[in-house]
Amino acid sequence: MAVNNFNIHGLSNNEVITARSKYGANRLSFKKENGFADALKGLAKEPMVILLLVTSCIYFITGKAGDGIFLASAIVLVAGISLYQDSRSRNALEKLKDFSQPKCKVIRDGKVLEIKSEDLVVGDSLMVEEGTSITADGIIAHSNDFSVNESILTGESLPVYKDKAANDNLIFHGTMVASGLAIATIIAIGNQTRLGKIGKSLESITEEKTPLELQINNFVKKMVIAGVIVFLTVWGINYLHSANVLDSLIKALTLAMSILPEEIPVAFTTFMAMGAWRMMKMGIVVKQMKTVETLGSASVICTDKTGTLTENKMSLAKVYTLQENRIADATGKIKGSGEQELIALAMWASEPIPFDPMEVALHDAYSATGLADERPDYKMIHEYPLGGKPPMMTHLFENAKGRRIIAAKGAPEALISISHLNSTEKKQIGEAIGVLASAGYRILAVGEADFTGNSFPAAQQEFHFVFKGMVAFYDPPKKNIDAVLASFYEAGIAIKIITGDNAETTGAIARQIAFQGADQCISGEALMKLSEKELGEKVGTVNIFTRMFPDAKLRIINALKAKNEIVAMTGDGVNDGPALKAAHIGIAMGKKGTEIAKQAASLILLEDDLSKMVDAVAMGRRIYTNLKKAIQYIISIHIPIILTVFTPLALGWIYPNIFSPVHIIFLELIMGPTCSIIYENEPMEKNTMLQKPRPFSTTFFNWKELTTSIVQGLVITIGTLTTYQYAVSKGADEQLTRTMVFTCLVAANILLTLINRSFYYSLFTTIRYKNNLVLLIIGITVVISALLIYIDPLAHFFGFRTPNMPELAASIGIGFVSVAWFEVYKWRTRKRTGI
Repeated sequence: MAVNNFNIHGLSNNEVITARSKYGANRLSFKKENGFADALKGLAKEPMVILLLVTSCIYFITGKAGDGIFLASAIVLVAGISLYQDSRSRNALEKLKDFSQPKCKVIRDGKVLEIKSEDLVVGDSLMVEEGTSITADGIIAHSNDFSVNESILTGESLPVYKDKAANDNLIFHGTMVASGLAIATIIAIGNQTRLGKIGKSLESITEEKTPLELQINNFVKKMVIAGVIVFLTVWGINYLHSANVLDSLIKALTLAMSILPEEIPVAFTTFMAMGAWRMMKMGIVVKQMKTVETLGSASVICTDKTGTLTENKMSLAKVYTLQENRIADATGKIKGSGEQELIALAMWASEPIPFDPMEVALHDAYSATGLADERPDYKMIHEYPLGGKPPMMTHLFENAKGRRIIAAKGAPEALISISHLNSTEKKQIGEAIGVLASAGYRILAVGEADFTGNSFPAAQQEFHFVFKGMVAFYDPPKKNIDAVLASFYEAGIAIKIITGDNAETTGAIARQIAFQGADQCISGEALMKLSEKELGEKVGTVNIFTRMFPDAKLRIINALKAKNEIVAMTGDGVNDGPALKAAHIGIAMGKKGTEIAKQAASLILLEDDLSKMVDAVAMGRRIYTNLKKAIQYIISIHIPIILTVFTPLALGWIYPNIFSPVHIIFLELIMGPTCSIIYENEPMEKNTMLQKPRPFSTTFFNWKELTTSIVQGLVITIGTLTTYQYAVSKGADEQLTRTMVFTCLVAANILLTLINRSFYYSLFTTIRYKNNLVLLIIGITVVISALLIYIDPLAHFFGFRTPNMPELAASIGIGFVSVAWFEVYKWRTRKRTGI
């Protein structure tokens, strides 16, 4: 068994360049998406754009070219803002694709390199191992007990065993390695692969809408229906009064414009895409947009131990030999022959090209024993991959003289159960396990067997194994992990450890990191014997689950979900795939995670750092809270616009058409940036991570919050209509009345933007929040509003007349008062909660 990549040299750099220029990149390219064209098509279907277009045409028909040009310009402006927001979202998602692109290992110039899958070329020597996704088509040049799941191509879920000598010695892009290792010479990439040739069928797959997205779309549809009904009603009322079809149509369209909350879906898309992009910058790749929405609700995090709570820097620390009944230190040079033989046997039980940290440590330890290196003299003739409950694995090697080595390693319980041990030996082994596990070591037992002939047993457990001893590894806890756990506990999130390790080792590590519930645990086998009711109780009280296997992990996740918990699950192995898929939030490790785990997960932590999950949960809560603020703002400010347009008309006041479409579209242009830009950029409130997770069943538009927005909107309406009546009572004409009502509404909008930055903390607290866009957007709004009122051509166009200082002060004052009352409500809330 040569350790130099089985004497495979691979392509040289020049050969790679030549192959790439001849065959191109390893990239599937089917239907070309034109993001800009698609965005334009979507824009053409927007109700607001259609209303503006119709109204603009009516103005041109009736000879009001100025109004028609303004609304036509507004269409361009609305389109520009929408396309800008869309491009921001698409650019954010394109950057995510670069981060989530699969990697692969190749042998080039005799060295194993990790490259992007799209850099793979025809002729490359691709190395694939258990848990990885195959990224091109190839012919197997070498394999060890290699099997592949080809269900994506064949529909057959059972793995297919393949090797160099078999008739079926091809591997295909998109399939998954179920077991073993292989090195294959690439024969097809990109669209020339078998998957590429049938890839058209993948284009029809559409992503399902999330619950929040459905709620928002449903709300907008209801508002559109309400807008249509009110539009027809107002058109009818106006027509009865004036008998002028086009004039009454313009007035009805004004109201329809005021009702449409087209900012809501824009805000939702912007918040989700920008949230995913912000997470990417933090080292968290979001594969599914719904995860951004779900993160803030996470109530339980199920984490594995190795590499998540610990460093995953496995070093061989202790060696126990049964014959001597002795635990020896393995950090220095191993001198005892029994210990040397045990390390050698443990190495033979490992993969020839190791990728697991423990197997790497065993190969390194074997090299350091001082024994003659026999690896080049042996080749693997059979392999039993990791399996069983508890798990073990067995490798068979043979040299040119026919001498065989049959070595196994795995959980001590697995080797003990199939070795012929007397009671004394079992007692000695048990005592050694207790000593090693209590110190936090991870333990593997090692066994040896003899077998003649080539009719190998179907299961590795059928060999007659001799229990030789145990190797113990130390994987220290991560330095920051106790602070990470404290952050989760503070946020009201429960932590469960789900590991394949034994109870003693896991408990020892748990106690070292101040893990809550380190004194109770349950094994995978014991868990599977519980009824559904008993399981539901156990998952609520027990926080450590040991000797877990895929079915047991999946059962835990489903039991937690049945208790209405929102479950996040970390994982890195092939066996974690089902549980990662079942969890609300599947979290794969970017460095040590297998491709199967990454594909099943909805989040990838690029640095394998659980502290990033604290940031992700905080980001999820921040995005949800800010999106809620934006939508509540939209509802609050739409109500006074609708009622200020409708009330004078319905009640027959002296100036029934106080606002025209040009005023409505201006107000819409103020509100759009406010909700999508200001609120998206808002920092997280200081109490956000001290609150309990939000129940996922909570509807986005609950009645308490809707009522708050409606009341805010109604009070602002009272302010605008009071301003209207105050102006009329002072003898103001229509232009001055319009100016004062408009000023009142803009003033209310500005203060509402500031006050709704928090529904709990006061304006004097939130004014110190770091968000540079607040002053910028408000400043632009004030300047443009002043220009419309004080620059004569603009004032004439909008039907405004410059107010004097008392009139201006009254308008602004009433606008501020109509919003400022909410500060008293927030003060009472803080006083009641005592925070």
